[in-house]
Amino acid sequence: IVMRYSSEWRQTVERLGRWIDFDNDYKTMDTSFMESEWWVFKQLFDKGLVYRGLRVMPYSTGLNTTLSNFEAAENYQDVVDPAVVIAFPLKSDPKVSLLAWTTTPWTLPSNCALCVNPDFEYVKIKDGETGDVYILLESCLTILYKDPKKAKYEVLEKIPAKDLVGLEYEPLFDFFVPKLKETAWRVIADKYVSDSDGTGIVHNAPAYGEDDYRICKDSGIITLGGFVPMPVQDDGTFDSSVGPYAGMYIKEADKVISRDIKARGRLVRQGTLKHSYPFCWRSNTPLIYRAAPSWFVRVEDARDKLTANNAQTRWVPEFVQEKRFGEWL
Repeated sequence: IVMRYSSEWRQTVERLGRWIDFDNDYKTMDTSFMESEWWVFKQLFDKGLVYRGLRVMPYSTGLNTTLSNFEAAENYQDVVDPAVVIAFPLKSDPKVSLLAWTTTPWTLPSNCALCVNPDFEYVKIKDGETGDVYILLESCLTILYKDPKKAKYEVLEKIPAKDLVGLEYEPLFDFFVPKLKETAWRVIADKYVSDSDGTGIVHNAPAYGEDDYRICKDSGIITLGGFVPMPVQDDGTFDSSVGPYAGMYIKEADKVISRDIKARGRLVRQGTLKHSYPFCWRSNTPLIYRAAPSWFVRVEDARDKLTANNAQTRWVPEFVQEKRFGEWL
């Protein structure tokens, strides 16, 4: 069946001017091709270059499956989600807290890091009513005060982001402390952090955000093939690793988690936000971003060699060498 219209396919492709060697081609359905692929894979495996890792992808808890980015963009709806500001006291000075904002309180039990923008300058302020000391971006003070010009607070210090990087803070929950106490719960930096909303400091849960995973991996919070906090099960409920929230659906757990954080004095502000949010186009349930296990080839160590070989290759058209293929490498 596959080959029934192969001659018509060849004629059409050649008329389009596409360069394909039809006389010496290979087909992925050929046994010789499949056996060659398995042979190459075994060589990589024997050399320790194959590992099981994670990739954060859109996930439907209604269907218990990952979706493509195209599918995730099919069904956006306006929703009202909780919007909370959380205090993360510094280990070096517990009276001073970093502030982070999130609309997904269900990700807070998996928090592993706080991220700042390396180009920003932050402020340490003292709230005039509570006496609490916070660190956040000065342009984001509206997250705390409706009118910062009239609010009662004092700027104690201006702090470059580089002076915050590496500072350790008290974990919000202790569920995963035994497994990550040597690497997690510290300040890291990346330019993806914006000043358009929140506090200018982003809470990172590596299993539940593409940037979260990338930055935590690059900063050594987590490692390739190592432990990553992933307490959310396929159906969107928490597993037993997060104790009191076990069995709760994540969206239902938002209120319970916020209440518990408030009881411990770590909830600074609480409100709601109406925004556009992706839903599964088939089950019409909210999507989440979730790390999914997959197999990868460890190419990082060979990147320089690959780049050097690419420089010696003659590409037609030439721009592919430096642009499309070069940038991909």
